[in-house]
Formats: sequence, C-alpha cells, structure tokens
Amino acid sequence: MPLLIVVLGLILLFLLIAKFKLNVFVSFIIVSLGVGIAEGMELDKVIVSIQNGIGNTLGFLVMILGLGAMLGKLVADSGAAQQITTKLVDKFGIKNIQWALVLTGFIVGIPMFYSVGFVIVIPLIFTIAASTGLPLLYVGLPMIASLSVTHGFLPPHPAPTAIATMFNADIGKTLLYGTIIAIPAITLAGPFFSRTIKNIEATPIKEFVNPTVLKEDEMPGVNVSIFTALLPVILIMLATVAQLFLPKDAAVLPIINFFGNPVIAMLVSVLTAIYTLGLAQGKKMNDLMVSVGNSISGITMVLLIIAGAGALKEVLVDSGVSQYLADMLKGSSFSPLILAWLVATVIRVCIGSATVAGLTTAGIVLPMVGANGANPELMVLAIGSGSLMLSHVNDGGFWLFKEYFNLSIKDTLKTWTVMETTVGVMGLIGVMVLSMFI
Repeated sequence: MPLLIVVLGLILLFLLIAKFKLNVFVSFIIVSLGVGIAEGMELDKVIVSIQNGIGNTLGFLVMILGLGAMLGKLVADSGAAQQITTKLVDKFGIKNIQWALVLTGFIVGIPMFYSVGFVIVIPLIFTIAASTGLPLLYVGLPMIASLSVTHGFLPPHPAPTAIATMFNADIGKTLLYGTIIAIPAITLAGPFFSRTIKNIEATPIKEFVNPTVLKEDEMPGVNVSIFTALLPVILIMLATVAQLFLPKDAAVLPIINFFGNPVIAMLVSVLTAIYTLGLAQGKKMNDLMVSVGNSISGITMVLLIIAGAGALKEVLVDSGVSQYLADMLKGSSFSPLILAWLVATVIRVCIGSATVAGLTTAGIVLPMVGANGANPELMVLAIGSGSLMLSHVNDGGFWLFKEYFNLSIKDTLKTWTVMETTVGVMGLIGVMVLSMFI
C-alpha cells in the first residue's frame, strides 16, 4: 500500500505538470501534502515535514546555485565563452573540430545551467557551421552532448549537487567519478553519433543565421577565460586529490580543504571573474553588479523546483515510505545502482525535467545508501544518468533543441532523444564499471 500511494502521487505529479500545466513547485507541494496525508501522517506533521524538506535542501544549495549563476553570467557577458570556442577551434583545426567543440561544451557547461549554456553556445555553433561549411548537427551535437552531461552528472549543477547533499556524498569525488564517466558518454553521444545522422539536415531559423559575435579586442584572453571558467573545478578537485595523497595531519590540508569547499570555491571564482572578466577588461563595478544581480532571476524557479522536490523527499522519509522500500529491498540481489537508474528513467519519461526526475528519485531511494551499502557518489551518478534518458515532448530541452535547429518532431526524436538516451545508457555502464573498483 505505501508504494501504491507513492506511485499514485507520481502519476498525479505528472498530470499536474504535463497535462494541466500547473507550476512545478506548486505541483510538488500539492503532491507532498497528498502523499503525506494518504500515508497516515498527522496534518501538522505533514506541514512541518514539507518545511524541513525545503529548508534542508535549500540551505546549502542557495549559495552554490546563486554563485554559480553569477559566474555563468560573467563568463557569458564578457565573451569568455566565445573566446574559448574560437581559440579551441583554431587550435584543433577543421579535421578535429568536433573534439574542440566537445571540450568547449565541457568547459562552458561546468559553470553554467544547461539552458544558459545552450543559449550562449548556439550562436557559436551557427557561426562555426557557416564558416566551415560543415553540417549543423555535425558541429552542434558534440557541444550539446557535453552541456547535457555536465548538467546531469557534475556538480555544481543543481540536480547532482542537490542529490549529493541528500546522500552526504563527497562533492569532489562525485565530480571526479562523474568526469571519468562523462568522457566515454560524451564521445559516443557527440562526435560518434553525429556522424551517423548525415541524412538529417538542420537549418537554423532566420533570426539566428547571422548571430552577433564580439570582436577579439572586446573579449578577455583565452587563458584567462579558461582558467576563470574552470576555477571552481580546479579548487574542488585539488582538495579531493589532496585528501587522497596527503597525510591527514598535514598542516596545509585544512587550508586546501577550506578553498575546496564548494561554497568557498564558487565564491573565490566569482570574485576572480569580477576582476579577470570585468574590471581588468575596463568594465565598471556598477555595471558588473547589475549583470550579477540579473543572473539571480534566472535561477529562482530552479530553486523552487528543487525546494519542492526536497519537500516530497522529506515526506517520503518522515512517513516511512523510504524505509519501507529499503527494508523491502534488503538482501535483494538487484543492484541499488541499477534500481536508482530505472526509477530516475521512469520519472524522467513521465515528468520530462531531468532535475525533477533526479531529485524525486533521490527521495525514493535515499535509504538504500545505508541499507544496501551503495556508494553514495555512484548513486548520485546513477540517478543523474537515468534522469537524462528518453527525453521527449514533455521536456523543455527537447523543444529548445528542436526550435533552434529548426527540426521536425520526428527528426528531433532521432537526434536529441537518441543523444540523451545514449548519454544515459553510457552513464549507467560507466557507473557499473566504476563500482567494481570503488
């Protein structure tokens, strides 16, 4: 009965979001109330559970996502993203242009939300395709695949960071393992897959045929651009490596760990970007702060969606559903990593949003980390992989890709959906391989 209530709750969530077009945050609150009451929780305790779920989820993430939005805005507005792309293409040459775009998408995708990164790189994709004469999808898919993987797998993006927080997973290890898994996933879903769809022709709509690009003297240098965009990753990874190789009593370790803390790493990166991508380029502090302030408005709904998912997670825990599932699966030979991936895949197909799918799944399978001894970092990545599976017409990313590349729904399913599914399957394979060594 407890699982039936959860299933009915998820169906209701799907109907509210997909059919009735109700706001995702409001839908989560309604479903959280319904599931809690149906599971027999007292009315006042349901409210407290929802409040705690929202507070516990956002307490850490507000700083990470807020600072991440600021960094992404500075990278975009300064022309650093454009600089990274053009220089890497020049360096790699036409023959290896896809690998240049893969690397660009990865670098640009780290500090930016998917939708922001997509809008930033799409004019660059159109420009490169026009200047080289290469097919648009051949040029675009490798970069889009990189953006998608960073969105689903890697902190400091919303879903993986939130899930890592729920599971008490180490952010640095999640980033390290996620990067290892990301390489083959991007390679297959990007450069290799794009070579198999030569018969599908994408033509950008006229508004994007001649995108505006900055001149060389209007952009920061390529080294500064790459360093600033990747600084959070550098600091977090440095702390992770230091913990692995330095003695625990090393005097420098607390300092390295301090700067490797995701919040501090993002803060240092934003302050660095204000100088390297702003003040050093002759921009005024007032203008930079207006830009930084505007960046926050773009993540408001993302924060509310995550808060809503956190509320449902807390209700599932407090009502005993999560523990019921954990007890039911105790002693099961079925891998918790595969189960987490399957649950995320089902919710992704029903709901559409990768973020919603990932966070909802985390609430359902959370007790399995303790009950089954599953590695928390790999659980984060398994859920992230499942959350990217089988994107179709109920996913905003599907329509973003379709409209910008001016494709039919059929061709979008053949390209975007297959690419996302390839990433999801490769992610699971990577997780299972890593689980044999970790």
